[in-house]
Amino acid sequence: MWNKYAPMMESQNYNDKVLLINKPPNWTSFDVIKKLRNTLQVRKIGHAGTLDPLATGLLIVCTGCKTKTITQYQEMNKVYTGQFVIGKTTPSIDLETPFDTATDYSHITPDQVTSLAQTFLGVISQVPPQYSAVKVNGTRAYTKARKGEQVPVEPRKVTIEAFTVTGINLPEVNFEITCSKGTYIRSLVRDIGDNLGVGAYLSQLCRTQIGPYTLKQAWSPPSSLSGAAGDHSLINLL
Repeated sequence: MWNKYAPMMESQNYNDKVLLINKPPNWTSFDVIKKLRNTLQVRKIGHAGTLDPLATGLLIVCTGCKTKTITQYQEMNKVYTGQFVIGKTTPSIDLETPFDTATDYSHITPDQVTSLAQTFLGVISQVPPQYSAVKVNGTRAYTKARKGEQVPVEPRKVTIEAFTVTGINLPEVNFEITCSKGTYIRSLVRDIGDNLGVGAYLSQLCRTQIGPYTLKQAWSPPSSLSGAAGDHSLINLL
């Protein structure tokens, strides 16, 4: 599908640019980089913050000399919308892996969930998921996790600026979160499930904003299933 768009893309100069991309589900962030590198014929390219394969949303991509500004974008706060489900867990805390526990959640009330969410505001300590890109002794944690190995992942301090429960139809809970660099939404969901005593997993996640940049400004690759960011031509990103 990308080849269909290659002539239009190649007619522009995409070196030394900042591109806003709506990452489709089931693509890794590196998949986006690889496809753009090949299609745009740029030698130096990188992204400013990984999204999980099942997540969608805003990915900032820098080319040429603009790759020197990646850290600047990484430091910006992020906004996510999504949904988690209580009463079940998976090893990856999302739908990448099969369910491994199921617990009765009938005693949990919406007020309990809403109140609990507010206890995570501010600076908190969280342990990244076993299925994450965090490096442990030089190896990505997910590499060992996918082999069934447990690795010691150190906790980190992150900041939750806002945590709004936007809808509840238990066991499903919809939310919007504004958070600092390094925050794992899956870890937040895991900790909520643990506090409720019934477990939880992340069923949907979309990054809608990085600093002042929004998903509405982003371009959806032609193989995107949702088209959530609209059908912008790539030139509108520059």
